[in-house]
Amino acid sequence: MTLLEQLRRYGESGACPMHMPGHKRTDLGGPLPWGLDITEIDGFDNLHDAQGILKDSMDRAARLYGSDRAFYLINGSTCGILAGICAAARPGDTVLLSRGCHKSVYHALELRELVPVYLTAPLDRATGVTASLPPQAVADALAAHPEAKLLIVTSPTYEGVCSDLKSIVDLAHSVGVPVLVDAAHGAHLGFSPAFPDGAVQSGADIVIQSLHKTLPSLTQTSLAHWNRGLVDGDEFARQLSIFETSSPSYLLMGSIDQCVDLLEQQGRDLFAAYENNLAAFDRAITGLRHLRVLCYGRDRLADHPGFFAFDPGKLVISTRGAGLTGPALMERLRREDHIELEMAMGDYVLAMTSVCDTEESLGRLASALLRVDAGLRQEPVPATPAPCPLPERRLLISQARRMPGGAVPLAEAVGQVCGEMVWAYPPGVPLLVPGEVISAEMAEVLRDLSARGVCFHGERGCPPETVWTLKNCGV
Repeated sequence: MTLLEQLRRYGESGACPMHMPGHKRTDLGGPLPWGLDITEIDGFDNLHDAQGILKDSMDRAARLYGSDRAFYLINGSTCGILAGICAAARPGDTVLLSRGCHKSVYHALELRELVPVYLTAPLDRATGVTASLPPQAVADALAAHPEAKLLIVTSPTYEGVCSDLKSIVDLAHSVGVPVLVDAAHGAHLGFSPAFPDGAVQSGADIVIQSLHKTLPSLTQTSLAHWNRGLVDGDEFARQLSIFETSSPSYLLMGSIDQCVDLLEQQGRDLFAAYENNLAAFDRAITGLRHLRVLCYGRDRLADHPGFFAFDPGKLVISTRGAGLTGPALMERLRREDHIELEMAMGDYVLAMTSVCDTEESLGRLASALLRVDAGLRQEPVPATPAPCPLPERRLLISQARRMPGGAVPLAEAVGQVCGEMVWAYPPGVPLLVPGEVISAEMAEVLRDLSARGVCFHGERGCPPETVWTLKNCGV
């Protein structure tokens, strides 16, 4: 019996709820399933000391993905990343991490006062998206920093680019360094030979996956996987009890349980249909002349030598050389075709798909792209910009947070030390973090992307117009 089935059965039992939540399972109207929303009562276990139905369900998730232990996350992947880093690294430790990590990783650096060593991946020349993290870059960083206590890798990226996690994990483990993989966008991987392997198969010590991003599960639902080896599993569980709510929603946990059950019972058929639907989209867009869909149509994986693997569920549509920006294409599809995409950057957009997409929905996107493409004209393809050099770190994030500052215009901020995170959301990857010197090159990147319609966020300033900088910390 799944958790949702038990919740329904209990709701129909006539039990008198003298406990939280305050709506007492009364039908208050609207679409919310009031009758299924309960607290930790007899027969429904306790997420942070699971011994019954929740333990059984999490054990089933571990078997499905092949991990030694799985944990339900109902505060999203963010709480799993925070807990995993705090479990694996002690205050003041040196950690190696992909520069393209989600901002939650940087929050963990701040909380744990960690010393980061950033690893950078090359840019794909055809699209400008970040390519795979080369294992050699990891090997070099491990050799240069024998004091490192943790490696943090993002794979797949927001755009679907996967790294050679097996080689990366083996390199780190050979010198006793544990690996945490932010696989928030890869919960669906590993269930079909048409998709890359999932992160759990790499042997990483901790893997964080957002079910809600790419599988049929409610928003905020994720899984954390632990593999026996270099990280204390009990300490990981303890850290999760710190960062995850002590009043977990049974509706969200029921959604996770139902998702796992669906993959167990119908996963093969669901992914077979998914593959067929994506293949139909592939055939439908072969007529594109100006727009380019990464690894679809006339574009192939071999055209991107910097990619170890690519998730076909991500549709990255490049506008380079088509006389159109990514945000402009996103707006046209929204206005003219009522299609809402996931994200737009300067010269590409991202459409996210899942097993719940139909041949009709993907065909609708293909038709819209063909119509837009027919009205475009070929323009010179701009050269792929060189990656912006990593900003100079003047202070740790935790140190910068304790210093006074103020918002200044971007032009005046060049040469000063940044006092806030600056990112585009989505995907929530910081371009600047507190304690880093704002270079002229970074200021130009912010101005350029903003001019092409990318919206930036800051914590105290209003980038790119103003950026919060620290006082008395200039170069």
